[in-house]
Amino acid sequence: MVVQTVDAVLAAPALLAALPDAVVVADADGRIAYVNPAVTGLLGHDPAELTGRPLTVLMPRRFHGAHSDGFSRFRATGEGRLVGSTTQVPALHAAGHEVTVDLTLARLTRADAAADDALVIAVLRDASTTVLLERQLMVSRYLAATQRVTTALTQATDADVAFQDLLPTLCTELDWDTATLWQPDGHTGQLRHAATWSSHGGRPGALHVASCGHRFTRGQGLPGLAWAQRAPVVAEDLWNDPRFLRSEAARVDRIRTGVAFPVLHGDDLLAVCELFSHEERPVPAELVEVLASAGRQIGQFLGRVRAESEVRRLADTLQRSLLPSHLPAVPGVQLAARYRPGGGTALVGGDTYDVTPLPDGRWMVLIADVCGTGAEAAAVTALTRHTARAAAGPVGGTTADPAQVLQAVNAALLQAQDDGPLRFVTACCLVLTPGPDGVRATVGVAGHPLPVLTGPGGPREVGAPGRPLGITPDLEVPVVEVDLPPGTTVVLYTDGVTEARDDAGRQFGEDGLLQVLGTAARGAEATVEAVTAAVEERLRGSRYQADDLAVLALAVPA
Repeated sequence: MVVQTVDAVLAAPALLAALPDAVVVADADGRIAYVNPAVTGLLGHDPAELTGRPLTVLMPRRFHGAHSDGFSRFRATGEGRLVGSTTQVPALHAAGHEVTVDLTLARLTRADAAADDALVIAVLRDASTTVLLERQLMVSRYLAATQRVTTALTQATDADVAFQDLLPTLCTELDWDTATLWQPDGHTGQLRHAATWSSHGGRPGALHVASCGHRFTRGQGLPGLAWAQRAPVVAEDLWNDPRFLRSEAARVDRIRTGVAFPVLHGDDLLAVCELFSHEERPVPAELVEVLASAGRQIGQFLGRVRAESEVRRLADTLQRSLLPSHLPAVPGVQLAARYRPGGGTALVGGDTYDVTPLPDGRWMVLIADVCGTGAEAAAVTALTRHTARAAAGPVGGTTADPAQVLQAVNAALLQAQDDGPLRFVTACCLVLTPGPDGVRATVGVAGHPLPVLTGPGGPREVGAPGRPLGITPDLEVPVVEVDLPPGTTVVLYTDGVTEARDDAGRQFGEDGLLQVLGTAARGAEATVEAVTAAVEERLRGSRYQADDLAVLALAVPA
């Protein structure tokens, strides 16, 4: 406790008058005995009018009772909670508004006075600049925390994962102990409990159990109020706040303070988040404002993620429609295939393959690569695949050969061409004729990489190159007959295999493919696996974007 004498302090009135801080001396009855001129600049009072008035004239009314009790206790014991320290408190300006000040108290005694005649000297300093700086720092911390929340959510692969990451990230960054997530139920129109997260981990507490059993309508409970008001709702004392409908569970879990804020995407409510603290703590207006802004920012991000997730689902459905759901069982032939979309922003690739039976017992095999990616390329891919299937059917009592199939696709592409970019197609078509001594393949190639035949003699390309589809109407497709005896495998692929580049820009190339096929184990599945693994290894750590990749292998068992 700081103890000084009244005589020492009041013996230098000129010194006190020159101080920039307001100095107030109170007598044993709690009345102002002296005040220096600085009080006018700080609180707007005339020093002469303050002398003799109670100290409460300088305090907001809500503090009068506590001051009276504290001053009485100080007179009786000589001790005070604020004496000897500096505390930030609100003072009352003469105009009626509050001013935040740093208050320092010291005890004063007269040499000949009794202990209960001790006085108090108060030094008041304007704290508005400090308060403003602290608030700016607080807002900066809150904004930085919410920015880290948004940044963390950008790592989520879809909206469901983002929602799962939201609660622990919010609690960690904003220093809360527990959080719950509520989402609208499309069937009932109510908010249903979606998740609970607690910093201490372990088994779910009473609040989690109570939340699981609740549904909130608009305006009901903290989540419903945040929904209705479209703004954060604060409950600093959950145990006694009638708006909070799970107070008994909060008592069991020793949770005292909560705040709920909506996550909004435009006019749509995506969720309501509740943050809880084990301590009864004030929730400053700055945090409320930041949570309101964070709810909108997170909502915009989650809305975009949800939309992107839906687009990806639709793209996956479209991509699956461009590929066979499964490879058929071809007598005397093993089949295996791999498809991997490219690494760009397009969600649908332009590669496709197909194996379909023909009416006369033969089989058509097709692999094609459309120039470009995305929805327009997907439409061209679908046209290519379905036209090839239709063209392979009976023509004049017989089935078409590869040249006729590819020429039909070429005509369809030219007819469908509009004023947009040229969408040419490269393709390879085989017609397989199974026999007792193996399989005979009729091969037609239109601008596509030549198939590779592997066997005892090593890998070699087969077929004859031709021009791509969709460019010129007078298309000639050379056709080559190839025997596939037992123990051989023919591999069809798109240029996503040979054009795969490592970080130095070196392509996998035809030589790389032939080398892999020369050492791969026999069989369709082993061949496809060896090729795709080699391509992925080439792409590992590469700065270059991967193209769509399709590999189809047909093996004739020995």
